[in-house]
Amino acid sequence: MNPLKLGVIGLSSGNGHPYSWSAIFNGYDHVAMEDCGFPVIPRYLEQQQFPKDAIAEAAVTHVWAQDKGIAAHIAKAALIDHVVEHHTDMIGQVDGVLLARDDAETHYEFAAPFLKAGIPIYIDKPLALSVADAKQLVDMQQYPGQLFSCSALRYAKEFKLSESELAQLGRLRHIHATVPKDWDKYAVHVIEPLLMLAKERGTIVRTQAWRNKDATTLAVEYSEGLQVLVSTLGSSTVPLALRVMGDSGWKDLFFQDTYFAFKSTLFDFVQGIIRKDVRIKTELMFEVIELIEAGRKA
Repeated sequence: MNPLKLGVIGLSSGNGHPYSWSAIFNGYDHVAMEDCGFPVIPRYLEQQQFPKDAIAEAAVTHVWAQDKGIAAHIAKAALIDHVVEHHTDMIGQVDGVLLARDDAETHYEFAAPFLKAGIPIYIDKPLALSVADAKQLVDMQQYPGQLFSCSALRYAKEFKLSESELAQLGRLRHIHATVPKDWDKYAVHVIEPLLMLAKERGTIVRTQAWRNKDATTLAVEYSEGLQVLVSTLGSSTVPLALRVMGDSGWKDLFFQDTYFAFKSTLFDFVQGIIRKDVRIKTELMFEVIELIEAGRKA
């Protein structure tokens, strides 16, 4: 089987995913990647061995960005063959699309043509900033599983607990999640993995959100007794972490391996294309967005 052809769409402010995601498939030019504007990217890429650590099942073959110079640099850094004039020029040329922009307000504009064309698309987190907007995108799917969207931290090995570890914690009572930067773009990084951990949470009973300067906190109470506190702490230096507390114990979980999380996410997206199945349930997508929306009311 020949590798799938993927197109990548970038670039939004503060988000280097067009560079890093493409490199995870293609490998990269070491000199050009140093000039990508995101110093952390070449540092974790240089810890990998290419092509061994790349995703062999697909390659990023096409790129578009709002500025052709940006697109050309992404192409040079991540070894992408084709820079297109308009993002819709990829239709008919690729098997899937990576919408690698995290400015949710642009997602409909960029995703709609591909959804209508039946092309699988991975939409960067957050899918939307309201459940209504998320449903508008999901409802455009031509078949179940066409739209893939999540935080890569859903796949982070640091946020996984074994059955024995969960048993040692006992029934989960409280999860406190912290992440730096702003609510709209970064709350999803801890909301999604905590929902993956708290499978017996039940339904939301109440929420309360508040804001202090550049920090936002959302408190959530669930029908099964679980209480959740999610804090985005703006410019403060804080870990991207979950503190998980149960009847019998507690455990701190700290995110560290960016490459593993990104690669695992992209690999799952590609497997969904190959197997033509649903990788992320829309119900969970909506629940994640529901909490993001609740926090925005602070």
